Amino acid sequence: MIDASGVLRQGLLQLSRSNQLRSIIEKAPVSRSVVQRFVAGATTADAVRATQALCDSGRLVTIDYLGEDTLDLDQAKATRDAYLTLLAALGSSGLAEDGRAEVSVKLSAVGQFLPGDGHKIALDHAREICQAAVNAGTTVTLDAEDHTTTDATMETLLELRQDFPSTGAVLQAYLHRTEGDCRDLAHEGSRVRLCKGAYKEPESVAYQKSSDVDLSYVRCLKVLMEGKGYPMVASHDPRLVQIAGALAAKARRQADSFEFQMLYGIRPDEQKRIAERGDQMRVYLPYGEQWYGYLMRRMAERPANTFFFLRAVATKG
Repeated sequence: MIDASGVLRQGLLQLSRSNQLRSIIEKAPVSRSVVQRFVAGATTADAVRATQALCDSGRLVTIDYLGEDTLDLDQAKATRDAYLTLLAALGSSGLAEDGRAEVSVKLSAVGQFLPGDGHKIALDHAREICQAAVNAGTTVTLDAEDHTTTDATMETLLELRQDFPSTGAVLQAYLHRTEGDCRDLAHEGSRVRLCKGAYKEPESVAYQKSSDVDLSYVRCLKVLMEGKGYPMVASHDPRLVQIAGALAAKARRQADSFEFQMLYGIRPDEQKRIAERGDQMRVYLPYGEQWYGYLMRRMAERPANTFFFLRAVATKG
């Protein structure tokens, strides 16, 4: 039987890498409200404004300055500087207090793929961002990217944790290796975000069927909940959210020992409900001009998002 959602997902992930389609979409007269459903805006002020609104509603926030796969040193430095500016603004506004707002960083956006010293450049930039986070009273989570970067990202994570032990990791349940990575990282003080995964990966390294990814997610989540670390449950799937709550209860976890995470613009009413019942609910909030790749992966993750976007293009464009 053909997995229709899987076929749609793979197609969209391929399109997320298409420069030609990117140019068409970015130039199309699509209503700004379409992008604003998923992206806070282009500037630091936009990100701070959206963060304030989310925090006022009882939710927590992790902020992503959009961009990835840079091969330009100046762009990598600009991304680093954007995070430094953002963290200073979060600190001065009080939004970073007690980790209410933190930041998520893709290493490829701060230089990981630069020829020669890319690893060192990305590590140095990440260190500066981590120090700025400490100065503001919050922390950093290293975003996961495609499987070819996993080993390098884990290496950087371990190096950063020597000086910044609260640096968070992101693991993707669709990778065969992830249950083992969960066991390695489920230790005291370790913050781990578990998501399904949002990149096109080969069968040799990743589960291809949605049902297999879900089963892997539950196995990985069980490891994290039974461990001594701090699990961050990144899912919009009602079944997985319910299972996460049950596993937390079985492990006798207090509400402040784990958190749920969802994307900005996805299931906002459910986000509020989770926060209002006393659980920790963190919203992944992207901002910046480089929204195309991010938006296409959000379409791939959830077919309803695709239909929303295409309907908006058809009626507004």
